[in-house]
This record gives sequence, structure tokens and C-alpha cells, in this order.
Amino acid sequence: MGLEGRETAGQPRVTLLPTPNGSGLSQEFESHWPEIPERSPCVAGVIPVIYYSVLLGLGLPVSLLTAVALGRLATRTRKPSYYYLLALTASDIIIQVVIVFAGFLLQGALLARQVPQVVVRMANILEFAANHASVWIAILLTVDRYTALCHPLHHRAASSPGRTRRAIAAVLSAALLTGIPFYWWLDVWRDADSPSTLDEVLKWAHCLTVYFIPCGVFLVTNSAIIHRLRRRGQSGLQPRVGKSTAILLGITTLFTLLWAPRVFVMLYHMYVAPVHRDWRVHLALDVANMVAMLNTAVNFGLYCFVSKTFRATVRQVIHDAYLPCTLASQPEGMAAKPVIEPPGLPRGAEV
Repeated sequence: MGLEGRETAGQPRVTLLPTPNGSGLSQEFESHWPEIPERSPCVAGVIPVIYYSVLLGLGLPVSLLTAVALGRLATRTRKPSYYYLLALTASDIIIQVVIVFAGFLLQGALLARQVPQVVVRMANILEFAANHASVWIAILLTVDRYTALCHPLHHRAASSPGRTRRAIAAVLSAALLTGIPFYWWLDVWRDADSPSTLDEVLKWAHCLTVYFIPCGVFLVTNSAIIHRLRRRGQSGLQPRVGKSTAILLGITTLFTLLWAPRVFVMLYHMYVAPVHRDWRVHLALDVANMVAMLNTAVNFGLYCFVSKTFRATVRQVIHDAYLPCTLASQPEGMAAKPVIEPPGLPRGAEV
């Protein structure tokens, strides 16, 4: 994501941002700042730091719990949809660690951007690779649900856990490779008045690969799925929406809504008003980044709302984690006694 805004997230005073060659800002450039000396260009202040701290503190444990529950369901049922959801959750965990923690909080708030440039550029590769993996795995899930509903015979013949894992591995490899060009990504805070051709190409590539093209795929496939369900209803069959389909529609809708502000502000920055010359655009990008990162933590609530099986698995995971702690805290000689079932009692009757 380039981690725009993280270097000024916790600084209440005016700070001159360095240009790419390390020199200070010229007098002509400084004259374009809003003449509000008592305010920093980052008018959000410490709010982003607090927001990302809460998001990481709550979102990361929830994502880990989601991954464990989905791992159990994938092992138990061997359904492709659970493997895709597990890979999607793993990508969200990487985003939370690499972008939210290492980028916004550690590098931006704690170290105040005092990080070697090569480290920042290497981090860019991981950040964009994680974003690409998350979005493209959602595309795999979309195609899988489309095939299952619109071409069920082909889906049954072609679907297998091995093929699903190979598809996920291919997407993860492609995401890492496509993240390499973003080594040369230039944060919007350091853009010149006229961005270079390379910088403009990278920003357009970012918008296309993580938003416009995926949203086009989501629109086409989801429309086909909804049309198929409507045709079933018109033919007298029950247009039942399965849990996997409902989760798919929820994931793609949330992604489209939560990422739209960031893409819009990015294009506005390139062609209308640069972030570093208008505090309102600066604030808009701060808010847009916070909204986009929320996408990594909302899927757990969606899964719990839609799937009773997922809720039961989550309860079982929590119970399995809590039980050893309970047994360990009991005094010696107070260990739980095994339940004995006499031969004459039916199965499940306990004494």
C-alpha cells in the first residue's frame, strides 16, 4: 500500500518532509501549504495511531482464531471454499503484521520514518504482495462459487484439495512476483508536482490490480450467480443461497466499499490536488487508509453471522484452548475424573 500517512501519524508539530534526494523544501513549494501555522499538515494527529493500535490488538487475535477454525473445517470437510477462506485469512494476517504493525505503527509512529531507504523499499514489496494475494485469493473463491452454481458437474469433476492448494500456491507466487516492481514505489507524501512516468505507472498498476480488475471480476461473476438463483426461483425451484455463496457476496461487497475511498483519493492526488499541498486531501487519505485496513478484520464477524458451522467450530477451538488452562490451574489431587459409561447404558448416557 505504500503506507501513506504513517510517517506523520503521531506528530502534532509542522515537520518539513524530505524530497527524494534528501534536500529541503523550496520557498516556492512551502508557500502552497495552508497558512495555519498552529496545525500540522496531518490534522488527524494521533488518531491513526490509536486506531491502528486497536485494530491490531483486536484484529490479529481474531484473525488467528479464524485461521485455526478454518483450518479445522478444511481438514474435516476438504471443501475448496474452506481452503480459499483459510488462504484469505492468512493473507489478512500478513497485512496486519507487515502494514499495520511494521509500517504504520513501528516505522511511522515509533521510529518516525528514521529507517534506511532500502528497508522501506523492501517492505513495499511485502506490502503489495500481501495485498495482491488477499484480493486474488478472493477472485479464486469467486470463480469457485461461480463454477459450483453455474457448472456443477464440471466443478465436481475438477474440484479436489490438491488442485485447490496448487491454485493457491500459484496465486501466492504471482503475488510475490508482482510485488517486486513496487520496490520503486514513491509515497504520495514525496511526490513531485509532476509525478514521473514510472511513479504514475506504478500507481495505476496498483489501482488496477487490487481494485478495478478484481471488482470487474466480482461484478460479472456475482451477477451471473444472482441471475442463476433468480432463474431457479422462476422455474419453481427453491432459490437457496448457500453459506459459501452468502460469504462470497459479503466478502466482495465489503472489499468494494472499504477500498473505494483509497483508490478515489489516490487518483485525486495524481490529477487534481497533491496530498502534500492540501491538508484536506491529506486527511482524506489518512481516513481512506484506515477504512481500507478495516477490511482485514471484518471477515470474522461475517463468517459468524452466516455460518452456524463456523460458530460451532470457533466455540470448540476456544474450549480446547481453555480446557488445558483450567486443568492446569486445579490443585493437585483434584484432576478431572474420566466419565465411565456402563455397558448397559445407551451411548451418551453418563454417570
